[in-house]
Amino acid sequence: MASARVGQGGLVSAVGQLAQPGLEHDAPEQRRVIRVLVSAQILSGAGLAAGITVGALLARDMLESTALAGIPSMLITVGTAVSAVAIGRMSQRGGRRAGLSAGYFAGAVGAVGVVVAAVLDHVPLLFAALLIYGAGSAANLQARYAGADLAAPHRRGRAVAIVLFATTLGAVAGPNLAGVMGDFAASIGIPVLAGPFLLAAVAYALGAVVLWVALRPDPLAVAREMHLEALDAAPVTEATPAPMVDRKAVAMGAMVMIVAQVVMVALMTMTPVHMGAHGHGLGAIGIVIGIHVGAMYLPSPVSGWLVDRYGARTVAALSGVVFLASAVVGAASPPASVPLLTLSLALLGLGWSLGLISGSAMVTAAAPVDHRARTQGNVDFLIALAGAAGGAASGLVVAHASFAALAIGGGAIALLLIPVLAVSHVSSTREHRPGTIDPS
Repeated sequence: MASARVGQGGLVSAVGQLAQPGLEHDAPEQRRVIRVLVSAQILSGAGLAAGITVGALLARDMLESTALAGIPSMLITVGTAVSAVAIGRMSQRGGRRAGLSAGYFAGAVGAVGVVVAAVLDHVPLLFAALLIYGAGSAANLQARYAGADLAAPHRRGRAVAIVLFATTLGAVAGPNLAGVMGDFAASIGIPVLAGPFLLAAVAYALGAVVLWVALRPDPLAVAREMHLEALDAAPVTEATPAPMVDRKAVAMGAMVMIVAQVVMVALMTMTPVHMGAHGHGLGAIGIVIGIHVGAMYLPSPVSGWLVDRYGARTVAALSGVVFLASAVVGAASPPASVPLLTLSLALLGLGWSLGLISGSAMVTAAAPVDHRARTQGNVDFLIALAGAAGGAASGLVVAHASFAALAIGGGAIALLLIPVLAVSHVSSTREHRPGTIDPS
């Protein structure tokens, strides 16, 4: 049963490229898929950064409480968690195009809701809008998996990295436009801190349009078609069982990304509050957060190359070391020192990049195409919930202890990745079974 898109021989060859790590080339459609994803990620990056930059400050002003300033981060990440499952299941049924477009559109609706809540000073509406706004973040992150659908196994790290890297332009521009958007908002009668959410609404909406119109062919649909065609072409034998999800490898990849998300969200959420409490203005805060977000995405090609060259577990352990360095610098930084706080947040972003790309590669390798999007959505659900907990707890820790205590606690948690990964590697080497997909 040959595909109308390619001949039987070409299709089997393409499947081989996906299944055999020794071959050099991605599927033929991969370049177009990456170009479209890059375009959407550049737009959505600006939308993603709005909540990071001013969400905590907006909540602090509306709730009149520093201890509750972590609530926006918690709500955004809860919304991200719920949306991750929905996007994963929608993508599994209808393809990445449907799932990702819906996520970005919902993010735009949520951003508009935040602006309306700020104008009306309506806290319940703010909370509801932030939950919906989290869908944009879920789509932004799940796009990385779409980049790997048609990549050869030995190039998955770089494929994930390219998509994440594309977020850099928008994500760095977003925080640095906070002051401009705030001034624009004030000029039309909208609270200053709601200004960046106007940018988010436009950015997410444009990202949704780009994906819906241009993500053709759909990468997950093509990967599934290749898989089915390969099954038709291959002889069926009892010695070759169907691939199964390697649950232990999925759990380990999920743990790496959960730790990265918790540590990153907690410190990133409270840095604007910490700086604001010591007299820094929105411009300085925007620069620090902009550099942080840039460090999350700009090193992605290097992180992806390291994963493909040295293995996901090694890079995951390296992320723990980088997180610890960020924590030490952050804890030791005088509140007035913008350069040191910037260095700490840059290291925080780099640690997240290493952890997210290595964990994503582990999960993708462990989930065959028939279960891939659903498994990835479930993993991102757990990651987002963990981030929500980190964001909510961060305000309490800073209010009742200090920003330095929060930083050191995060670094210690991240460093625990190293022994856990070492034990997991020994266990997986002993217990690897035929019929599962090797996550290494």
